[in-house]
Amino acid sequence: MPPQAGRNPFKRKPKLADQFTPLRRQVKIPVWGDIGIRAGFALGLLFMVIMIHWWDRNGLVDNVDGDISFLDVVYFTMISVTTTGFGDIAPVSDRARLIEAVIVTPVRIAVLFIFVGAAYDFVIKRSWEKFRMARIQEQLSDHVVVLGYGVSGSQSVGELIERGVDPRCIVVIDPSADRLAEAEKLGVNVMAADATRDETLKAVRIEQAQSVLISAGRDDTSILLVLTVRHLAPDVPISVVVRAEDNELLARQAGANNVINPVRFTGLLLAGSVKGAHISDYLADLASVSGRVQLVERVVTEAECGRPITDLATGGQGLRVYRNGRAIGFWEDECRSLQPGDVVVEIVPTAGSEDG
Repeated sequence: MPPQAGRNPFKRKPKLADQFTPLRRQVKIPVWGDIGIRAGFALGLLFMVIMIHWWDRNGLVDNVDGDISFLDVVYFTMISVTTTGFGDIAPVSDRARLIEAVIVTPVRIAVLFIFVGAAYDFVIKRSWEKFRMARIQEQLSDHVVVLGYGVSGSQSVGELIERGVDPRCIVVIDPSADRLAEAEKLGVNVMAADATRDETLKAVRIEQAQSVLISAGRDDTSILLVLTVRHLAPDVPISVVVRAEDNELLARQAGANNVINPVRFTGLLLAGSVKGAHISDYLADLASVSGRVQLVERVVTEAECGRPITDLATGGQGLRVYRNGRAIGFWEDECRSLQPGDVVVEIVPTAGSEDG
């Protein structure tokens, strides 16, 4: 039976988890506002217990003067909730003791958790996080900083780990807590912050990074990140993802060493598949460490100097030499004799695979 008009016959049926997204709204409460809410809730519970004790004051006895005043009720409530218990005022009736057991005890526990939770959030937790951050910062050197953990950023982090980069040498900065939670599962360092701020980049020692990968999702934000990074770290290599072709020049002028346009690359793969069914497959194979072959860029060894690019020590297929900032193809005469300091790009088999 032919598919109905307007319907995509290849569209997959959504899973139950894909059928809806929980409605959420970001709530930003300042620190003092949070403290005020907690204190107000605790005081509300105390006021409730005071009113209950005042209503049942006949069930209490004052061993000093025998009279239970409102001040005595407030005093008894405070020492009861804080579990101090001097014994000068005590519940004597069955109803008063039942109130202490059923109502005051849960309130006592709730107030304790409120204040302990506040102390943890505003003192212990923050102090511990500052301590951990200081320890991580001490170890940050020659690391990779990833600004933006969207589709491209997450793929790049996964590929870096596949290539053998220690996750502890990768720092991911993104404002989304959900994205960072996924990144943290990989063992990398994460920071929820605005990467366009100088303070954020200084905190991850951007000037000591091995490389910076930028994929902010928007070209204007990505270019601003390039400018900010280049201002703080003039010599650190920067790779950035841009999606509009006319923004590639702007990204390079901002200081990016490598500008990657996924839209153009996708177009190249599509066009290549027209003339050869296996071209796009081979290009994807080259780009990933999980393929049978991979592209490698390295400095030539001392033993390779004087050799042609076709006779590399690794047994790989040499493609291009970079000499004094100039790209030289394998067919050019300069590639017949490698020189010290040359950077060669070659195709090598992936470890454990057969020939490409």
